[in-house]
Amino acid sequence: MTAYMLVDLDVQDPKGFEEYRTGVGTLIAKHGGEYIVRGGAFEVIEGDWQPNRLVMFRFPDRQAIRNLFDDPEYADLKALRHRVANSTIVAVDGID
Repeated sequence: MTAYMLVDLDVQDPKGFEEYRTGVGTLIAKHGGEYIVRGGAFEVIEGDWQPNRLVMFRFPDRQAIRNLFDDPEYADLKALRHRVANSTIVAVDGID
């Protein structure tokens, strides 16, 4: 079942985040993921949530998302992301 990963990023170090962004795309693709939303303008229609920078991915299934996070090649990039940005990450199953 297709799964989606939604990321809300509050980038604290734009230069460091650019290094992360440049490196992570290959690993996203390695695990079958693709970008659907990558920043851009958004509008809160209802509620109190005020996201910072939204990124959304589509993956073959939720296990593929877990595989990305468990991939040893991702460890250094994950640590970099933790240093340069605050993030909230949610995985959700699609309806197919």
